[in-house]
Amino acid sequence: MTEEITRKLRDEIDQLEHELIHDLPKEIKKAAALGDLSENAEYHMAKQRQEFVKARIRQLGKRLADFSLINMADIPKDKVGLGSTVRIFDSSKNEEIEYKLVTSEESDFASGRISTTSPIGRALLNKKVGDTVQVVTPNGKREMEILTLSTMYDLAQAAE
Repeated sequence: MTEEITRKLRDEIDQLEHELIHDLPKEIKKAAALGDLSENAEYHMAKQRQEFVKARIRQLGKRLADFSLINMADIPKDKVGLGSTVRIFDSSKNEEIEYKLVTSEESDFASGRISTTSPIGRALLNKKVGDTVQVVTPNGKREMEILTLSTMYDLAQAAE
């Protein structure tokens, strides 16, 4: 799981670095040749893009460093953790919901993939089947009971 995310982050960094080193200098030089820089919209847009790309590269580099610190052995085998699929009963909505806990890069709430850093994800971490959690979300306080749990180890074992 983390290898795929790391690859995607590296690919985006490579693409942005190419833009920063090759494309943007050409755009800036071309725009500067048009004359007065104080009123040159193309020049200012290229410089703004250059600053954005630099900031994004720094952000992605930090994220890569964060991923290198993830020790897969530290992810619990019997509790909710990264890669777990959890079926919960949400008493505030009176319905069962299934969530898969993923990294922020993979999250997609509409498809049930929630980040471990989201309010629900944080509340569920390190809990077991039968545990009840209270979650404060932007839509209010919710109470959830964990009905079933499949960890990433269970999924890997089933795939064998």
